Amino acid sequence: MIFSKILSLNDIKKEPFVIEHIRWDIEPKDLMEPRFSITDEGIKTREPIKGYVFYIDTMDKNPILFLMRHTAGNYAETLAQIDEIPQELLIEAVEENKNKAYFGMYPINKKVEEWLKKELGVL
Repeated sequence: MIFSKILSLNDIKKEPFVIEHIRWDIEPKDLMEPRFSITDEGIKTREPIKGYVFYIDTMDKNPILFLMRHTAGNYAETLAQIDEIPQELLIEAVEENKNKAYFGMYPINKKVEEWLKKELGVL
């Protein structure tokens, strides 16, 4: 682990490398797809996914927003928990993406993305 504790939103704001490498286009399900699959043309290799991915976890009573680090070698770890985000935004995102649930993990929606980008100063 590159960080010794779970980071907060304020901690992330101090890490320009993390902010620059957030993958807004990746969902939790994408991270879990097999690296190799057999097709009619032979074995297909999935492109490596690396960067930082926000997701909403629903294993607890209330949904929680987390940031995960994912490497090209398929190593993943949770880096941050974002407690500052309004619960209603997370509940709305979970409801909007209920058909995209993957083991209790949901992708963020545009409203959550916009809130995060504003908070992180991403244009």
